[in-house]
Amino acid sequence: MNEQKGNTGPLPEGTDEDPPVVGDREGQDQEEGYWLKNRNELNRDGVPYSEWDDSRMLVPSSLELGPGAVDKYVISKQIVRMQEPRRLTTDDMDERRIVYPESANRALVNRFRDLRTKLLELSGGNNFTIVVSATERGAGASFVSLNLAAAFAFDQSKTAVVIDCNLREPSLHATLDIMPETGLTDFLDDSDYDIARILYPTGIPRLRLIPAGSRRETPSEFFTSFRMKQFLQAVRRRYPDRFIVLDTAPVTESPDARILSELCDYAMLVLPHGRVTPTTVEQAATAFNPQKFVGTVING
Repeated sequence: MNEQKGNTGPLPEGTDEDPPVVGDREGQDQEEGYWLKNRNELNRDGVPYSEWDDSRMLVPSSLELGPGAVDKYVISKQIVRMQEPRRLTTDDMDERRIVYPESANRALVNRFRDLRTKLLELSGGNNFTIVVSATERGAGASFVSLNLAAAFAFDQSKTAVVIDCNLREPSLHATLDIMPETGLTDFLDDSDYDIARILYPTGIPRLRLIPAGSRRETPSEFFTSFRMKQFLQAVRRRYPDRFIVLDTAPVTESPDARILSELCDYAMLVLPHGRVTPTTVEQAATAFNPQKFVGTVING
């Protein structure tokens, strides 16, 4: 992996919810996360839903928080309390090729641990936002995005969020058996939308998903919006314990990855093994700011 200097910044803490079942609600909003409606109930481990409502720790609707808004000690205590309304089994993880510390596929686990370590060295130990894109469809950008986020969540003092920014062909929700009714585009489209409605537990400890949301014909307009910039800035600076991974459409087919990389700290390119020419790689890599481009990952 080729490493170059990039801009880094601290990040935020995340959310715990029930499976992403969204129900009807009377009043101003018609939809609300299932867990939001059941705060006083217990999950199967006997933990009140309110114990894993950490969305309020992330980004409030105003998105107006300055650096150091939350004490690190409070954050670490909240991370320890984070609960999963459901857990993916080891068989589930193996079937989906998701890394976890006890996995028998040590080679795969170690590759993502090594990638995580190199990125942490590059950032000087600071948390960061990173865009993951590919040279073509099927290259494995979503696979790398999810597993990189999962590797960051290995650390019990850290959390991670993976955001599905491939609005044309979102896939992370399907991989994680999540059926969201709302997501990123819904949040960006409505200034009063609550972040809690788009953060979903993945079944993986300390890892959350923001799904793509309603399909839109012009995704680039969402990513160039001030609200997207404001959202990512707030997410980056509020907490020092969260890593944000953005899964995007292939950089050769869409400007989305390039646009988002300007809002993030780093950009990474995924190459399909044996299916791409040096010229294609060079063209794809030059789409990113060289100060933010951290290198390539060969998948296959």
